[in-house]
Amino acid sequence: MATPADPAPAVAGPIALTDRRPVVPAERLVAEMVPPPRFAGVSFGSYLPDTSQPSQYEAVQVLEQFAAGLNVASAAPKRGWFRRSAPVPTGPAGVYLDGGYGVGKTHLLASLWHATPGPKAFGTFVELTNLVGALGFQQAVQTLSTHRLLCIDEFELDDPGDTVLVSTLLSRLVENGVKLCATSNTLPEKLGEGRFAAADFLREIQGLSAHFRPLRIDGQDYRHRGLPEAPPPYADADVTARAAGTPGASLDDFDALLEHLKVVHPSRYGALLDDVHAVFLRGVHQVDDQSTALRLVVLADRMYDRELPITASGLPFDQVFPEELLRGGYRKKYLRAISRLVALARDSAKG
Repeated sequence: MATPADPAPAVAGPIALTDRRPVVPAERLVAEMVPPPRFAGVSFGSYLPDTSQPSQYEAVQVLEQFAAGLNVASAAPKRGWFRRSAPVPTGPAGVYLDGGYGVGKTHLLASLWHATPGPKAFGTFVELTNLVGALGFQQAVQTLSTHRLLCIDEFELDDPGDTVLVSTLLSRLVENGVKLCATSNTLPEKLGEGRFAAADFLREIQGLSAHFRPLRIDGQDYRHRGLPEAPPPYADADVTARAAGTPGASLDDFDALLEHLKVVHPSRYGALLDDVHAVFLRGVHQVDDQSTALRLVVLADRMYDRELPITASGLPFDQVFPEELLRGGYRKKYLRAISRLVALARDSAKG
């Protein structure tokens, strides 16, 4: 007689991000200062310059030379018991990659990080300010001064306090022999945007400006080269059903998630997404409040870092921020978030 088969184990349903209250120790913030998974395996060789954009070829050459200088410096003899000697002079202390959205700046920044011997750190501007907040300024200086290279993605000039804080931090790091590389985005509607962006950056970092070489990268947003616009949203019932059948899914109502982000520090948004493989949202709508919108920007960055496809109902993501916000001082942040949210929604549609 046949033995009855054991019942199939119950499949856990989607988790709710709103149920999570992550606690992230400062040590994790330091350990996680590496390129996001999307850029874990990139190199200068895997960067594909646009054949119509000579500046992209130049950027690869300059950064390869910069990395070569860092490799030479790594072989320099140490000095004293507690600190290494300053790197062999091989060029500027820092390189600033100036360009629009989606031209491959983060790919190149991560390629530099991968090509450089450690210790080294990679993080966004926001992650760097969060690290200083978690460790305290002096401890952050001491910790990062042991690194050979610090890569800063998405350097932001829209908050004067944070800009001065990071500029002071970078000055201390340069004094201790740390090499720097930073990226930033420019406003796409500005004529001569490269000159304006470089001037803004060099002015805001003040005493550091002499140490940086600005490097312009022209090109079209690769996420929009021949690709469709934001995919149409799903119905609420479809989002719920798809989430139920997707391993590692999170499922939240958009309003509830935005409220939850108010009580979770932005430095913990990455931990909020631990073990999540796909994000499902019901009822996406326009976000008119600036503080709420900026929190959504940070969450979008963390979801993009982790390559989490987003399936959503409601408003398409290219309409989530109103024109009033897009015309304001945080325009660059919102445009970046739209670009990334749309890309993740496309990933979901392809799946």
